[in-house]
Amino acid sequence: MAVFPVIPQTVTVHLGPPDAPAEQITLPFPDYIKNVASGELYPTWPENALRANIYAQISFTLNRIYTEFYRSRGYDFDITSDTTIDQTFTRDRDIFENISRLTDELFTSYLRRTGSIEPLPARYCNGTTSTCPGLSQWGTVTLAEQGQTPIDILRYYYSPDVEIVSNTPVQGIPFSPPLSPLTIGSSGDDVLAVQLRLNRISLNYPAIPKIPSPRGFYDQPTAEAASVFQRIFDLAQDGVVGRDTWYRILYVYNSVKRLSELDSEGLRASELANRFPGSLAIGDSGIYVADLQVLLSLIGQYDESLPPVTVDGIYGEQTARAVAAVQESNGLAVTGVTDEATYERIFALYTAIARSLPPVLDERSLPPYPGAPLVTGSSSPAVSALQEGLNELSVVYPSLGTLAVSGIYDDATAAAVRELQRLFGIPVSGIVGGVTWQVISRALGDLGSESRLQNRQYPGFAPGEGASI
Repeated sequence: MAVFPVIPQTVTVHLGPPDAPAEQITLPFPDYIKNVASGELYPTWPENALRANIYAQISFTLNRIYTEFYRSRGYDFDITSDTTIDQTFTRDRDIFENISRLTDELFTSYLRRTGSIEPLPARYCNGTTSTCPGLSQWGTVTLAEQGQTPIDILRYYYSPDVEIVSNTPVQGIPFSPPLSPLTIGSSGDDVLAVQLRLNRISLNYPAIPKIPSPRGFYDQPTAEAASVFQRIFDLAQDGVVGRDTWYRILYVYNSVKRLSELDSEGLRASELANRFPGSLAIGDSGIYVADLQVLLSLIGQYDESLPPVTVDGIYGEQTARAVAAVQESNGLAVTGVTDEATYERIFALYTAIARSLPPVLDERSLPPYPGAPLVTGSSSPAVSALQEGLNELSVVYPSLGTLAVSGIYDDATAAAVRELQRLFGIPVSGIVGGVTWQVISRALGDLGSESRLQNRQYPGFAPGEGASI
């Protein structure tokens, strides 16, 4: 499961009921939504009705993908064309021009409940031949004709606390299970995700022992909880989380939280991977403060309302003023304290800006910072990108060595990071936080320029000033 929802580049559709042999089609996400909307809606409907329905169709699709509804059950597709459980889809369907235009405008938006993370499983039916809990498609026409806006219509059918999230990043959905089995000694966000999910599942299955300190380190209590889970769900009982156990944990977790249902318990930022410690305020210092400052620095280059921020790892008045400026411009309580809602918004702004920037010099720069430090035991596409970047830099700096691009942050990767930090005057830790990520990315961009890497100056960071990692 991705930490925060993203818009996938493609959707794989199974053209039939889940268990029936059928053709599968993979197509761009906007094209899938256009096909669904053109099959279920009339182009002559009021535009506000069309918009409300397209929002619902996007959100329903994203919920299926975000919760890995089918993949966690062992299928190799994202959604089906079976209208009893999913949405209509017909190969080579004619697409209505106005629906195509609206989809192109709306496809990076989705619905969620205030305070929750996951896309709303926005169920709907036509409202004439079939009814259901959720949106009535023909009912949206009546409401639109009465002058209701799309959000008014959606809140009428779902809940007053439904909101529209816009400008969601578009990217490929990473392969969900960790690249290697999780066992005693493993660490990182994947371990934390397993710990948090097992603790929630244990409320419904009390035989599973609580993990007392879920901090992303796979210890003996974690192995014991995984082993009991495996016994209950008839898996090989070895206390190791491989592909089968990972997907069964995800499936059971989604089920007990009802993340694919309108009466979902909801998923909050505090339950996700360890992106953020919960709250940052004046007087705090360290890697999470430096990460926050990296994000604010980039946002400030495109938003003149933000005062400049120095990346020094210290949460002072300067950082508090920048945070307050973001809060004020985004309708959040203006406190200057970075709580979960503020951090989520800052990270979303950073990601949207970073992904809109043109490639830098032969596309050698790293993708946007993933939002959480990379440490020994981390496994993700971000680690693969880091390893590839370090290998590029090793042409200029042979002391970095050559790494296997495994996506796993192993001892060799940590050693290469420590060497790079030494070369660039960053505090040597072997951990890749926002500052180290920024320096590597810009150093990669310089590989194609005439300037020497050693003389590069990085905005917001001066070597030797003790900036965090």
